[in-house]
Amino acid sequence: MARNLALLVSRINIFNNIVLAISKISIGFVAHSNALLNDGINNAGDVVSSVIAMIGISAASKDSDDEHQYGHERLECVSAILLSGIIMVVGLGLLVDGVAGIIRKSYLDQQIPGFLAVVAAVISIIIKEIMFLYTRAAAKKTDSSALLASAWDSQSDVLATTGGLIGIIAARMGYPIADSIAAIIIAIFIFRVGIEIFKDGMFKMVDHACPQETVEQIHQVILDQEGVEGVDLLRTRKFGSRAYVDVEISADGSQSLVDAHSIAERVHHAIETSFPQVKHCMVHVNPKRK
Repeated sequence: MARNLALLVSRINIFNNIVLAISKISIGFVAHSNALLNDGINNAGDVVSSVIAMIGISAASKDSDDEHQYGHERLECVSAILLSGIIMVVGLGLLVDGVAGIIRKSYLDQQIPGFLAVVAAVISIIIKEIMFLYTRAAAKKTDSSALLASAWDSQSDVLATTGGLIGIIAARMGYPIADSIAAIIIAIFIFRVGIEIFKDGMFKMVDHACPQETVEQIHQVILDQEGVEGVDLLRTRKFGSRAYVDVEISADGSQSLVDAHSIAERVHHAIETSFPQVKHCMVHVNPKRK
């Protein structure tokens, strides 16, 4: 279910970004706005990013096999890192082009952006904000790093396009350099998003513990199980969008092995049932020290 939702959201994002990219690039040429043109190129990059995210989500959801006995979840992190590289390259390229244009003063030869550019920017801001809210909600529900990266990319687009809109309006008011400055601001936003996505992907590639709040909740669930007299050890580690849990509990040492095993089974089942993100839980039972 989570995989299907993540893939559906990715497909919707791909379609929306294709429409936005074609519209902005076309209107950017027609309305003579470098800011809108850069924004359209950014959306074209978002199409590639969404495709990579979708591939990563699909690959990460594959079942374990003999060669990958712990699953493929980290492939989603790999896709997020690849996505960040594409975003940073696009942002850096647009930044260099924008700075070079100001140095050459090419904005002096640029025609004043048409009103159509303003309309396109406003519509884009509304669509991208809706995409952000929808994708972020889906990312939280599925705990997908690739989908969350796509969501924040959309939010960055909102901020970037807002800057572009301001630049377009200023250029229409008689300050042609404003459109070029807005194009540079958009490029900086794009590059910054790439860095944030890269950091998030790398964070999930290594064995970080689950958030403290989650650990405390797991701890309480363990103590709530019949027969558990204490928690001697609790370790968690993130594995892509999933998590592994290692637990040592203490129980009455005079009971039979079968009873101790039953307690461990209850703890194991309770954790994996209460926390869907937990892929596997290992429970060890220690005799309670007197």
